[in-house]
Amino acid sequence: MMYEAQKLLGIINERIDEGVKHIEESLAAKAAKNFEEYCEMCGVIKGLLTARSYLSDLTHQLEKLDDE
Repeated sequence: MMYEAQKLLGIINERIDEGVKHIEESLAAKAAKNFEEYCEMCGVIKGLLTARSYLSDLTHQLEKLDDE
């Protein structure tokens, strides 16, 4: 069961990374029409990176439990 959970968390992390990369590419291409849209895109990136950090912590906790 732990292996399946860790695999799922890895897949979620990959999807988060894809989302961040997509927004970063949009920002680099000057896709934000105004400062408000720019701030919104930055906020989405911040949220995704926060979620990835939480998932990373959870993955480490699962690995510790698996070692016990």
